[in-house]
Amino acid sequence: MALYELRIYRCHPGKLEELLNRFRQHTVALFEKHGMENVGYWIPSEEKEQTLYYVLRHTDKAACEASWSAFEADPDWQEVVKKSNGKIVSEITSHKMTLNTTLSPAPKWSAAPAPRLFEMRIYKCFPGKYPALIQRFKDHALSLFEKHGMTNIAYFDTEDGTLLYFRTHPDAETAAKSFKAFRSDPQWLQVVEDSEREGKIVDNMTGLFLIPVDFSSVQ
Repeated sequence: MALYELRIYRCHPGKLEELLNRFRQHTVALFEKHGMENVGYWIPSEEKEQTLYYVLRHTDKAACEASWSAFEADPDWQEVVKKSNGKIVSEITSHKMTLNTTLSPAPKWSAAPAPRLFEMRIYKCFPGKYPALIQRFKDHALSLFEKHGMTNIAYFDTEDGTLLYFRTHPDAETAAKSFKAFRSDPQWLQVVEDSEREGKIVDNMTGLFLIPVDFSSVQ
Protein backbone atom coordinates (compact mmCIF):
# COMPACT_ATOMS: atom_id res chain seq x y z
CA MET A 1 0.00 0.00 0.00
CA ALA A 2 1.23 3.49 -0.85
CA LEU A 3 2.68 5.54 1.97
CA TYR A 4 1.70 9.20 2.26
CA GLU A 5 3.67 11.75 4.20
CA LEU A 6 2.40 15.02 5.65
CA ARG A 7 5.30 17.35 6.33
CA ILE A 8 5.02 20.60 8.26
CA TYR A 9 7.78 23.22 7.96
CA ARG A 10 7.71 26.01 10.52
CA CYS A 11 9.82 28.94 9.37
CA HIS A 12 11.94 31.46 11.16
CA PRO A 13 10.19 34.87 11.28
CA GLY A 14 9.80 36.41 7.83
CA LYS A 15 11.23 33.37 6.02
CA LEU A 16 8.09 31.77 4.57
CA GLU A 17 8.33 33.46 1.17
CA GLU A 18 11.97 32.41 0.88
CA LEU A 19 10.97 28.83 1.64
CA LEU A 20 8.18 28.94 -0.95
CA ASN A 21 10.61 30.27 -3.56
CA ARG A 22 13.02 27.45 -2.81
CA PHE A 23 10.28 24.88 -3.24
CA ARG A 24 8.96 26.63 -6.36
CA GLN A 25 12.35 26.85 -8.04
CA HIS A 26 14.10 23.68 -6.84
CA THR A 27 12.61 21.36 -4.23
CA VAL A 28 9.44 20.21 -6.00
CA ALA A 29 11.38 19.12 -9.09
CA LEU A 30 14.04 17.38 -6.98
CA PHE A 31 11.36 15.44 -5.11
CA GLU A 32 10.01 14.14 -8.43
CA LYS A 33 13.55 13.35 -9.60
CA HIS A 34 13.97 11.07 -6.61
CA GLY A 35 10.63 9.27 -6.94
CA MET A 36 8.48 11.29 -4.54
CA GLU A 37 5.07 12.30 -5.88
CA ASN A 38 4.03 15.85 -5.03
CA VAL A 39 0.37 15.70 -3.93
CA GLY A 40 -0.35 19.18 -2.58
CA TYR A 41 1.14 22.24 -0.89
CA TRP A 42 -0.68 24.65 1.42
CA ILE A 43 -0.17 27.53 3.79
CA PRO A 44 -2.54 28.49 6.64
CA SER A 45 -5.34 30.87 5.71
CA GLU A 46 -4.24 32.95 8.70
CA GLU A 47 -1.24 34.76 7.21
CA LYS A 48 0.46 35.32 10.56
CA GLU A 49 1.52 31.65 10.73
CA GLN A 50 4.82 31.14 8.87
CA THR A 51 4.30 27.49 8.03
CA LEU A 52 4.19 25.27 4.93
CA TYR A 53 2.12 22.07 4.90
CA TYR A 54 2.56 19.52 2.14
CA VAL A 55 1.75 15.92 1.25
CA LEU A 56 3.99 13.50 -0.65
CA ARG A 57 3.14 10.03 -1.92
CA HIS A 58 5.64 7.16 -1.85
CA THR A 59 5.32 3.62 -3.20
CA ASP A 60 5.98 2.21 0.28
CA LYS A 61 8.06 2.81 3.41
CA ALA A 62 11.28 1.48 1.88
CA ALA A 63 10.84 3.73 -1.16
CA CYS A 64 10.21 6.69 1.14
CA GLU A 65 13.47 6.14 3.02
CA ALA A 66 15.46 5.56 -0.19
CA SER A 67 14.03 8.67 -1.84
CA TRP A 68 14.86 10.92 1.11
CA SER A 69 18.40 9.55 1.32
CA ALA A 70 18.95 10.18 -2.40
CA PHE A 71 17.41 13.64 -2.20
CA GLU A 72 19.54 14.76 0.74
CA ALA A 73 22.72 13.45 -0.95
CA ASP A 74 21.93 15.09 -4.30
CA PRO A 75 24.64 17.68 -5.17
CA ASP A 76 21.98 19.92 -6.71
CA TRP A 77 20.10 20.02 -3.42
CA GLN A 78 23.26 20.61 -1.43
CA GLU A 79 24.06 23.54 -3.69
CA VAL A 80 20.56 24.99 -3.14
CA VAL A 81 21.04 24.82 0.63
CA LYS A 82 24.49 26.37 0.38
CA LYS A 83 23.08 29.36 -1.51
CA SER A 84 20.23 29.93 0.96
CA ASN A 85 20.34 33.15 2.95
CA GLY A 86 20.76 31.64 6.42
CA LYS A 87 18.46 29.18 8.13
CA ILE A 88 14.91 29.16 6.78
CA VAL A 89 13.15 26.37 8.69
CA SER A 90 13.06 26.22 12.48
CA GLU A 91 11.13 22.95 12.88
CA ILE A 92 10.05 20.02 10.69
CA THR A 93 7.28 17.59 11.61
CA SER A 94 6.46 14.48 9.59
CA HIS A 95 3.35 12.29 9.77
CA LYS A 96 3.50 8.96 7.92
CA MET A 97 0.03 7.92 6.74
CA THR A 98 -1.84 5.30 4.76
CA LEU A 99 -5.09 5.93 2.96
CA ASN A 100 -8.14 4.79 4.93
CA THR A 101 -9.88 2.96 2.09
CA THR A 102 -13.04 2.48 4.15
CA LEU A 103 -13.60 6.22 4.23
CA SER A 104 -11.91 7.36 1.01
CA PRO A 105 -11.12 4.58 -1.47
CA ALA A 106 -10.26 7.26 -4.06
CA PRO A 107 -9.05 10.68 -2.82
CA LYS A 108 -10.69 13.65 -4.53
CA TRP A 109 -7.63 15.87 -4.90
CA SER A 110 -8.39 17.08 -8.43
CA ALA A 111 -8.82 20.80 -8.86
CA ALA A 112 -12.30 22.31 -8.68
CA PRO A 113 -13.56 24.96 -11.13
CA ALA A 114 -13.62 27.55 -8.33
CA PRO A 115 -11.11 28.27 -5.51
CA ARG A 116 -11.40 26.00 -2.49
CA LEU A 117 -10.60 26.47 1.16
CA PHE A 118 -9.05 23.29 2.55
CA GLU A 119 -9.57 22.11 6.09
CA MET A 120 -7.24 19.60 7.74
CA ARG A 121 -8.44 17.82 10.88
CA ILE A 122 -6.68 15.36 13.19
CA TYR A 123 -8.62 13.17 15.63
CA LYS A 124 -7.00 11.37 18.55
CA CYS A 125 -9.23 8.76 20.20
CA PHE A 126 -9.48 7.36 23.68
CA PRO A 127 -7.84 3.91 23.98
CA GLY A 128 -9.66 1.24 21.99
CA LYS A 129 -12.09 3.72 20.40
CA TYR A 130 -10.50 4.17 16.96
CA PRO A 131 -12.66 1.52 15.23
CA ALA A 132 -15.78 3.22 16.63
CA LEU A 133 -14.64 6.55 15.20
CA ILE A 134 -14.10 5.04 11.74
CA GLN A 135 -17.52 3.37 11.88
CA ARG A 136 -19.18 6.65 12.88
CA PHE A 137 -17.56 8.46 9.99
CA LYS A 138 -18.42 5.68 7.54
CA ASP A 139 -22.07 5.31 8.59
CA HIS A 140 -22.93 8.92 9.32
CA ALA A 141 -20.38 11.77 9.35
CA LEU A 142 -19.24 11.59 5.71
CA SER A 143 -22.74 11.83 4.29
CA LEU A 144 -23.73 14.53 6.78
CA PHE A 145 -20.69 16.60 5.83
CA GLU A 146 -21.77 16.44 2.19
CA LYS A 147 -25.37 17.19 3.14
CA HIS A 148 -24.22 20.45 4.70
CA GLY A 149 -21.97 21.53 1.81
CA MET A 150 -18.60 20.16 2.95
CA THR A 151 -16.65 18.09 0.41
CA ASN A 152 -14.71 15.05 1.61
CA ILE A 153 -11.26 14.86 -0.02
CA ALA A 154 -9.07 12.22 1.66
CA TYR A 155 -8.92 10.29 4.93
CA PHE A 156 -5.73 8.80 6.37
CA ASP A 157 -4.66 6.53 9.22
CA THR A 158 -1.44 7.87 10.74
CA GLU A 159 1.38 5.86 12.25
CA ASP A 160 0.65 7.33 15.68
CA GLY A 161 -2.94 6.07 15.65
CA THR A 162 -4.86 9.18 14.69
CA LEU A 163 -7.30 9.95 11.90
CA LEU A 164 -6.16 12.78 9.65
CA TYR A 165 -8.37 14.07 6.89
CA PHE A 166 -8.90 16.86 4.40
CA ARG A 167 -12.18 18.39 3.30
CA THR A 168 -12.97 21.57 1.38
CA HIS A 169 -15.33 24.54 1.46
CA PRO A 170 -15.98 27.36 -1.01
CA ASP A 171 -14.79 29.94 1.56
CA ALA A 172 -14.47 30.61 5.30
CA GLU A 173 -17.95 32.09 5.68
CA THR A 174 -19.58 29.08 4.04
CA ALA A 175 -17.42 26.75 6.15
CA ALA A 176 -18.69 28.36 9.37
CA LYS A 177 -22.31 28.08 8.25
CA SER A 178 -21.86 24.46 7.14
CA PHE A 179 -20.28 23.38 10.38
CA LYS A 180 -22.91 25.15 12.47
CA ALA A 181 -25.66 23.39 10.50
CA PHE A 182 -23.89 20.04 10.85
CA ARG A 183 -23.39 20.38 14.60
CA SER A 184 -27.06 21.20 15.16
CA ASP A 185 -28.44 18.57 12.78
CA PRO A 186 -30.85 16.32 14.78
CA GLN A 187 -29.51 13.27 12.95
CA TRP A 188 -25.94 14.05 14.04
CA LEU A 189 -26.99 14.75 17.63
CA GLN A 190 -28.66 11.34 17.73
CA VAL A 191 -25.58 9.68 16.25
CA VAL A 192 -23.37 11.18 18.96
CA GLU A 193 -25.77 10.13 21.70
CA ASP A 194 -26.03 6.57 20.39
CA SER A 195 -22.31 6.12 19.71
CA GLU A 196 -21.17 7.48 23.07
CA ARG A 197 -23.44 5.52 25.41
CA GLU A 198 -20.37 3.65 26.62
CA GLY A 199 -18.12 6.69 26.76
CA LYS A 200 -16.57 9.40 24.63
CA ILE A 201 -14.76 8.41 21.43
CA VAL A 202 -12.58 11.43 20.65
CA ASP A 203 -9.98 12.55 23.18
CA ASN A 204 -8.63 15.49 21.18
CA MET A 205 -9.27 17.16 17.82
CA THR A 206 -7.26 19.84 16.06
CA GLY A 207 -8.25 21.62 12.87
CA LEU A 208 -6.73 24.16 10.51
CA PHE A 209 -7.86 26.01 7.38
CA LEU A 210 -5.38 25.94 4.50
CA ILE A 211 -5.07 27.56 1.08
CA PRO A 212 -3.05 26.02 -1.81
CA VAL A 213 0.11 27.78 -2.94
CA ASP A 214 0.64 28.61 -6.61
CA PHE A 215 2.94 25.65 -7.37
CA SER A 216 0.61 23.06 -5.82
CA SER A 217 -1.02 20.68 -8.32
CA VAL A 218 -3.99 20.60 -5.97
CA GLN A 219 -5.94 23.86 -6.06
